[in-house]
Amino acid sequence: MDQDEPRGEVIAAGATREKTGNPISRFFGSIALFFRQVIAELRKVVTPTRKELFKFTAVVLVFVLIVMGIVYGLDTLFAWLTHIVFGVPDA
Repeated sequence: MDQDEPRGEVIAAGATREKTGNPISRFFGSIALFFRQVIAELRKVVTPTRKELFKFTAVVLVFVLIVMGIVYGLDTLFAWLTHIVFGVPDA
């Protein structure tokens, strides 16, 4: 394995090998390759710091509030337009 080449890429490169041998061993070999690739990807995950976590949470909450405002505004607009077009039935 090259020092410059990350482990995950080497494992993924093995997925393109020519398929030879018995189908059962290929099946279990592909399962093993899948789990090796999953572990290689999980090793790349970086846990955010506490400060980053609060920052990301705040960004998500602000975005959700903005989308809620847009949906509320559109709902109110369409309700008003429906009222204008169809009117209110007499009671």
